[in-house]
Amino acid sequence: MRKMYRVLIGKPGLDGHDRGAKVIARALRDHGFEVIYTGIRRLPAEIAAAAVQEDVDVVGLSSLSGAHLRLFPAVVEELARLGAEDIAVIGGGVVPAEDIAALQEAGISRILTPGASLQEVIHAFETACEEREG
Repeated sequence: MRKMYRVLIGKPGLDGHDRGAKVIARALRDHGFEVIYTGIRRLPAEIAAAAVQEDVDVVGLSSLSGAHLRLFPAVVEELARLGAEDIAVIGGGVVPAEDIAALQEAGISRILTPGASLQEVIHAFETACEEREG
């Protein structure tokens, strides 16, 4: 039996559309993950603090507003500031292909774009959790 992984799903910035994030959270929970959902319109610092407080393995971020190039790296920076650079960050939502390299360079471990299946999402989170375990 595998360890129950803890993940946090966050919606940074002013994006108020959370249906996709809730679908992901439910799918992960149904697959045996413990999921913390921070809700919409959170600051990167709030998401990072919650991730540290909840001792999560991975943070999943969702953005549909186009602010991913600023907000996703800000969460990575806040995690580092809190000494939690070992927590992987997965980004998803409406992310143009041309932005993926910049996000990866900023420390986002995986990017999930529209059209990714729930199985692909679950696999991405499982892999990130397993990599953190070493």
